[in-house]
Amino acid sequence: MATPFSIDLWSDVVCPFCYLGSRQLTGALDRFEHRDEIALRHHAFELDPNSPASFERPLDELVAAKYSMPIERARDLHRRLESQAEELGMTWSLADAKPTNTFDAHRLIALASHQGLGDEMNERLFRGYFCEGRCLSDHEQLNAMASEVGVFDAALLWDTEAFARDVRQDEASAQELGISGVPAILIDSKFMVLGAQGVDHILDVLRRAWARRAA
Repeated sequence: MATPFSIDLWSDVVCPFCYLGSRQLTGALDRFEHRDEIALRHHAFELDPNSPASFERPLDELVAAKYSMPIERARDLHRRLESQAEELGMTWSLADAKPTNTFDAHRLIALASHQGLGDEMNERLFRGYFCEGRCLSDHEQLNAMASEVGVFDAALLWDTEAFARDVRQDEASAQELGISGVPAILIDSKFMVLGAQGVDHILDVLRRAWARRAA
């Protein structure tokens, strides 16, 4: 192929549908016949760029307030999300999740991607937020998770603006493409999958995109 077969994935590490979609994409790629010929690129998308580093209220109360719904409905939504996660082999604890600003987490993913560890860093941050109740704006916790997956020099990010431009460019690209929600999966620069559509659907789009290349 003249140019690499690419998958561009926009997501936020505190977005439940992004974590579900990321796992679904992984499942689809595991079944895709040409997995080794694909370049997967992670792109930043902040659900709330103006989010503070911490909140006084738990996630369920924030969701209820944001969408003007009863608190029990928000909790029921979280239970359903946790059930979907369990079907994909994950154990979430949304009651322990710490909503936060994710700008520095995205900078860390950009650093990891430059070291060939973008997939691993992205997954580790997802797991930290959804399964372990970690605060993804806390630099010490970000440093620890980076070290776990083998990313070096993470601590050097916080006194600089390193990779800030990368995050802003990712978000500008999303805007240019009309992406207003995530996950957004752009396959071979032609086929877009929006939302956590399921392993089978993503696999079908992958195969159609490959067949179009081969035609």
